Amino acid sequence: MVDINPTRPRRDSYTVETLLAVTVKVFNERGYDGTSMEDLSRAAGISKSSIYHHVRGKEELLNLAVGRALDSLFGILDEPAAAAGPAAARLEHVVRRTTEVLIAELPYVTLLLRVRGNTSAEQWALRRRREFDHHVAELLAAAVRSGELRADVDPRLATRLIFGMINSLVEWYRPEGDDKGADAEQIADAVVELSLSGLRVPRD
Repeated sequence: MVDINPTRPRRDSYTVETLLAVTVKVFNERGYDGTSMEDLSRAAGISKSSIYHHVRGKEELLNLAVGRALDSLFGILDEPAAAAGPAAARLEHVVRRTTEVLIAELPYVTLLLRVRGNTSAEQWALRRRREFDHHVAELLAAAVRSGELRADVDPRLATRLIFGMINSLVEWYRPEGDDKGADAEQIADAVVELSLSGLRVPRD
């Protein structure tokens, strides 16, 4: 029988990576709790048994998907510009790269930001998100202690506000279409400037 959708991968060519791309799209549209294996099977155009050939079930797919987003975020902290140098410069690099990673991995980070802790995979993802946020808050606090950033703003509050700006991208940024507006580099520049300009110590 001829496949009427030539853009869909053949059943025997599905990999975990291509399956994840379909899964994340469905999770983001229907919600994790509202998605069944039957939904994933229909969206992928393969049988449930074919999905089970790759993974043990829905929660493993969630774990792999949010794990991809988390690996990308934590990878930022190991980059040379984030690991060495003045604290404020390191913070600026992390804020810029976090914005770029969110845009590059938009469906996966969107899913990460929507987990609610109802399963062990979601609870793990929430713990890792808090750990990443803590690293950034510590970096901001170090920049305050060094006198590079203002001391009259609570580092934890400032970190929440910075992430609030970055994470809001998942609600409106679209990589294609008429509403795209600025590109990733322009958005990262704007986030850095708007989020950090008010925190820098004024120069005489």
